[in-house]
Amino acid sequence: MALYMGVMSGTSLDGLDIALIEQSPAIKLIATHYIPMPDTLRTELLALCASGPDEIARSAIAQQNWVNLAAQGIHALLDQQNLKPQDIRAIGSHGQTIRHEPARGFTVQIGNPALLTELTGITVVSDFRSRDVAAGGQGAPLVPAFHEALFGEHTGNRAVLNVGGFSNLSLIETGKPVAGFDCGPGNVLLDAWIHQQRGEHFDRNGQWAASGKVEPALLNALLSDPFFVATGPKSTGREVFNLEWLHQHLGRLPRFEPQDVQATLLELTALTIIEALQAAQPQTGTLLVCGGGAHNGTLMNRLAALLPSTQVSSTAAYGVDPDWVEAMAFAWLAHCCLKGIAANRPSVTGARGLRVLGAIYPA
Repeated sequence: MALYMGVMSGTSLDGLDIALIEQSPAIKLIATHYIPMPDTLRTELLALCASGPDEIARSAIAQQNWVNLAAQGIHALLDQQNLKPQDIRAIGSHGQTIRHEPARGFTVQIGNPALLTELTGITVVSDFRSRDVAAGGQGAPLVPAFHEALFGEHTGNRAVLNVGGFSNLSLIETGKPVAGFDCGPGNVLLDAWIHQQRGEHFDRNGQWAASGKVEPALLNALLSDPFFVATGPKSTGREVFNLEWLHQHLGRLPRFEPQDVQATLLELTALTIIEALQAAQPQTGTLLVCGGGAHNGTLMNRLAALLPSTQVSSTAAYGVDPDWVEAMAFAWLAHCCLKGIAANRPSVTGARGLRVLGAIYPA
């Protein structure tokens, strides 16, 4: 029995997800632990996603705080399961993305894996995206290979949709290489708008969006962004889709009620997912949804309405909690790195070939 941990902190910046998996050879989720992101750290990490003063020192301090938080969560999970550090083969630590610009040849995730190894006494594998970018790829999404490993035994055309800060699709078809790409904003604009307007971190169950109406003029303006018509491989991040981007569009249009902007942003998320899916996989039997978006009933209902011939459900229907799929993926990626198994998919990222992903910091 081989045990691995995965630590994931996504673009939503709500907290750290820590998953313990067993790889033997099937993937089994054993236990989980969640740590909310302190407001001060969340604010600083958000600020570091854009240019600002003294970035190098500030990012160094922020990553120390991030690692201390991750180490606390890892020790809590070890204690919860009555395990010792030596019982864990490795931790797959994604770190926190503060810049993702593969067109310029770089992606930056902070998270000081050397310190995480020292604080936990466990081998850490990190920096999973850089090798794919160095090989000419997008460095994202990396989860399609894991989705294939987890859900690939089922027959028929199916897709796995992760809706975190951004949304990405994995397309799984029998006899074909897995495909995948980023679709565009997932929760990132919905969370940012409700926080700016109401001081809340997210729109619980999409209730605020459901109270508004879609504004066609705003929706069409948002959909005009070049990213949505670009062909894959493609990935995106806060460098493109952020509050400044939204306000640029709002500034060119009449004033809308805040709840109507929220409704339009939810429609943007739904439409860009569906249009991307139908262009790449016109006949989809099952769409499995994971990430925070799986809990947004308004979004889930809209996806189902737009895909009347497709079974739309949470990954929970297949026995996998939607909140933990990404953390599980980085635990699995650590396993692949230690075993020398290539875990990128050129059909997804556009890299020049298969590559082993990650850098190893031995305990």
